[in-house]
Amino acid sequence: MLKYILASSSADEPILEWIELAALAIEILAVVIIVVAIAGATVHYLYLALRRQHEHDIYRQYKTRLGKALMLGLEVLIAADIVGTVALEATLESIVFLGLLVLIRTFLSWSLAVEIDGRWPWQAKPEKE
Repeated sequence: MLKYILASSSADEPILEWIELAALAIEILAVVIIVVAIAGATVHYLYLALRRQHEHDIYRQYKTRLGKALMLGLEVLIAADIVGTVALEATLESIVFLGLLVLIRTFLSWSLAVEIDGRWPWQAKPEKE
């Protein structure tokens, strides 16, 4: 929608380019978050494994760190998709595609949350005994 409003003036083309760069920067940030978090979690896991600490516990910690990194990366990717689609390509087809992407990424995030916490995000945390 913004693209069509701004398209009437060639002086506003730098704004569209800036928005495209912003969407790209957000996508790159998401990838960096995922890669750095996975590398950090792996180094931490290997360090603990070499010290022979509780193997089951360190695996669970590793899995949790990986899941949280992926969840954060997915949320940042959703933000990039929203910026890129709504600001630059506001056609019915692109908005439907954005909706499908958001649904898929939200389902993946929920699946990761279940894997990490053992419950759906909307369920209350179990009381400790």
